[in-house]
Amino acid sequence: MMMRKKKIVVAVTGASGAIYADLLLKKLSQLKDQIAEVAVVMSDNAKDVWRFELGNEDYSNHPYRFYAKKDFMAPFASGSAKFDTMVIVPCSMGTLGRIAGGISDDLITRAADVILKERRKLILVARDTPLNLIHIRNMATVTEAGGIICPAIPSYYSKPQTIEELAMTVVNRVIDLIGLENESYEWKGM
Repeated sequence: MMMRKKKIVVAVTGASGAIYADLLLKKLSQLKDQIAEVAVVMSDNAKDVWRFELGNEDYSNHPYRFYAKKDFMAPFASGSAKFDTMVIVPCSMGTLGRIAGGISDDLITRAADVILKERRKLILVARDTPLNLIHIRNMATVTEAGGIICPAIPSYYSKPQTIEELAMTVVNRVIDLIGLENESYEWKGM
């Protein structure tokens, strides 16, 4: 049976964890035979954090179309564009709060609102600790609306040796949640 190719929005916010966004964009390139389209939107803070944490501006080297954060004419600002999945990686608590409150003040929150109203897959790679009660309630609200909270918490079963391998444990989980075929570590027990 042939799987329909996915249309994916990747949004990057200013939370710490630019490595997750970079690795996800690279992994999606490797899985391009399963993907019809990847669209990317980044907040200004995301670009600043990327430069600070990764020491480069390589986000512009990824082979995807990038949209400005206020570009409400982007295809995925409407449900009729039929994007299957949106991943916000990393997802700041501010972005999470605006999504939970139904506030569509930029392209990221508008696209998330569209994905939820169309009953499609919204994956928020939340990156903050510790969590306060407001964060937890916002996570519950988004979950009740159909979103998936996937905290950027790496696993150690695969015995990662580098920061990149450690971060890939989170990215591989996101790839699984998107529904893409991917070779990665699978827990087989002890």
